[in-house]
Amino acid sequence: MPRQRLLQIGPLPEGLQSRLEERYHLHPLWLEGDRESFLAAATPFDGAVTMSRHACDEAVMKAMSGRVIACFGVGTERLDLSAAQRFSVHVSNTPDVLTECVADLAWGLILATARQIPQAHAFVRSGQWHQRAFGLGTRVHGKRLGIVGLGRIGHAIWRRSAGFGMPMRYHGNAPKAGIPGYEPDLVALAQWSDFLLLSCQGGPETHHLVNRTVLDALGPGGFLINIARGSVVDETALAQALSHGTLGGAGLDVYASEPGISAFLLEYQHVVTLPHMAASTHETRQAMEELVIDNLESYFQSGRLLTPVP
Repeated sequence: MPRQRLLQIGPLPEGLQSRLEERYHLHPLWLEGDRESFLAAATPFDGAVTMSRHACDEAVMKAMSGRVIACFGVGTERLDLSAAQRFSVHVSNTPDVLTECVADLAWGLILATARQIPQAHAFVRSGQWHQRAFGLGTRVHGKRLGIVGLGRIGHAIWRRSAGFGMPMRYHGNAPKAGIPGYEPDLVALAQWSDFLLLSCQGGPETHHLVNRTVLDALGPGGFLINIARGSVVDETALAQALSHGTLGGAGLDVYASEPGISAFLLEYQHVVTLPHMAASTHETRQAMEELVIDNLESYFQSGRLLTPVP
């Protein structure tokens, strides 16, 4: 039986690339000189594969009409899902398998930001400990945790908060059954919180959800932790809050224009910056790769996806 042909929207992790090449014929769309003309020609592909960071616009969805697009990653804000619905495109992503590692890193950011762990590491390495003592950090245990977006990852972060003796409240579209602490007003949540952690979806609905008003409410003793999407935060307002001392600090794994990071975010001592690595563990990467392949094989064998995007 001939191997299926997949349109590859953009570069993929090396391991997934190799595993897909063993099973399918891949064609790199991003290397096409005239992308729109190529898509309009409706070259007969059996499906497509992409990552959350690569845009799948209406032209891609139309070219994949009635077929499948398997996405490596959870985020779908760069996938035109309304066009997918119009053109009957079956879209999958890779939820659940990365939840625990992302939640682990969220707590790593909380601790690193409050206790200034990266700064202390640099302090020791530079020999400054011989001249003076390192400054004081902020206690984490017993502080108040506000979570924006209590989905799979937010829920896993919340479960871990019990070990730190932290009361928790959360904000989202609606309260979660059996979980107290819902706060419909984001500004009120920020005022209450010592740590405001973002684990919501990206996209137009949450664009600059965290603005100057929210940051002012969080205040000079508060910390912003973002493992969601860079678009959720108004980075200009964040820089102003940091420069004026109206925010205690920030721990960031995502940015508005990554891999680029606004230079002003690198200027402040109380900001911890990571390279969008929340899901970057050997175990999670392997599980995500396997789920992409399992979704494709399930679709080609039965017409059903294991983890379809709603």
